[in-house]
Amino acid sequence: MPKASTLIFWASDHDAVDATGAEHKTEAIPRPALLLDEVPLTNRGPQQQANMATAMRNPKDSMKSTWRTDKSQWTVFHWFYEVLGVHPTSLDQDVPVHAKDDKVPFLSEWQTNRWVLVHALIPFAIHWAYVTYTGRNITPMAAFIFYSAAFKANAIHELHILRRLGHKLGFFDGDKHERDGVPDVSVAKVFRSLISTSTFRPMFTVFLSYRTALPPSSINWLWLPLEIGLYGIVLDFWFYWYHRLMHDVGSLWKYHRTHHLTKHPNPLLTLFADSEQEFFDIAGIPLMTYFSLKLIGLPMGFYEWWFCHQYVVFSELAGHSGVRVHTFTPSTLTWLLRLLNVELVIEDHDLHHRYGWKSSHNYGKQTRLWDRIFGTVRERVESTPENVDYNNKVTLPLW
Repeated sequence: MPKASTLIFWASDHDAVDATGAEHKTEAIPRPALLLDEVPLTNRGPQQQANMATAMRNPKDSMKSTWRTDKSQWTVFHWFYEVLGVHPTSLDQDVPVHAKDDKVPFLSEWQTNRWVLVHALIPFAIHWAYVTYTGRNITPMAAFIFYSAAFKANAIHELHILRRLGHKLGFFDGDKHERDGVPDVSVAKVFRSLISTSTFRPMFTVFLSYRTALPPSSINWLWLPLEIGLYGIVLDFWFYWYHRLMHDVGSLWKYHRTHHLTKHPNPLLTLFADSEQEFFDIAGIPLMTYFSLKLIGLPMGFYEWWFCHQYVVFSELAGHSGVRVHTFTPSTLTWLLRLLNVELVIEDHDLHHRYGWKSSHNYGKQTRLWDRIFGTVRERVESTPENVDYNNKVTLPLW
């Protein structure tokens, strides 16, 4: 039987979507998890194709999430989300639903930059105060423990803020589908991805750049704004090509497809992926960025790198939140990115998940610079210039 290379997958229980992003209305179809690289050319409609794909799905790929309503089956991993209060939504609160042409409120780059800087400065200031008071710096091990804890605390607090914003503003594509939850079969897996990120990034940062002889007062304030801005752009270059190759190269797609099982992600699924992708997301791409900036002569000391990490993790979590607000990835160079029309907003990566499969678009996660240069930008649906209400300003609470 002749084959077609067109991919068919299901973005929700009611819509089949092909690789071009075109939607096909179907009846209630379970989301298949094993998706075929080739679909036979037949005269069958979407319902018959869905039944065929559903029969072949892998149970490990299920995105079904029902565990929050039955605590009797919970393990320590389930309680982790509950105790820390990091659920993306609250079951006892409503989420507003908006039509695509409802105006999108605006959150300024001043608000997001302020949030990141304040939360990055708190542990830095505590460290500075300790050195000033005692006259000695902390050891590398103490630095790892302290900054790893601060990394986790800031991320948890951001998750709380994003949940509050979601209940206030709603989510992109909310009129079609609610946000995916943490899958029943992946509760422990998602937990490990979150812990790994907030542990290993501070670990290799301390190992490569922390020097006991250099206290917080040694930070190069003059270079810091440029380092923060360039860090996001250079990181995005490496991420863009690593990410795009995993989509375009058949032998690499198997390492990335798990991450694309979610079509409407939430922040907890930021690093929901197989081990190979997790390694590059957590360490590989940040390390390539660090060495690139060192190579061109930037100081990139420990304290500067800490600030850069905080900018990146804020963007990673917010970019997977789907919160219906027009806001830019925070950066000291946002003004330049906006001038060039290559700034990234929350909807950009949301569209990458919603419509992307092996053939995709919007590969960047900090900017649209490389997508624009290499022709892979997808036009926005709700965050279009004429649909953003810049007079409806959203405040990003610090606490």
